[in-house]
Amino acid sequence: MDSFIGIRFKKETAKRFQSFSRTYFKSHTEAMSTMLDFFFYNEISPKEKLGPTGRTIEAKLLKRINAVIAIMRDVEKTQTKPTVAMIQSLFETKEPTKKPLIVEKKYAEQKPKVSFQEKQNQNNEL
Repeated sequence: MDSFIGIRFKKETAKRFQSFSRTYFKSHTEAMSTMLDFFFYNEISPKEKLGPTGRTIEAKLLKRINAVIAIMRDVEKTQTKPTVAMIQSLFETKEPTKKPLIVEKKYAEQKPKVSFQEKQNQNNEL
């Protein structure tokens, strides 16, 4: 069995470490060893800040997602809906209105216009 050594800590720090150690580890020695290994293997100092926390990253992601949603809505309003409307109008089937053909006068059939017609009297024929 390994021997123990006493290290002096302030009372508040010792209580914080004991509660942390009991929560995550079986013994205080295992907790301290794991923390030291973490700093050694990751080559970081305990005094360094590791960067943004999960909450700040989440907040930034939500802002970016909201910005993307706003961009998509704008694209839908200004580009997609008008384009769909134009394409639908192209594919609608309407019978075109029949317009009379325009033919040059010399090729058009000229029918003589009759201004007066004689009435045939049925009494005269009998």
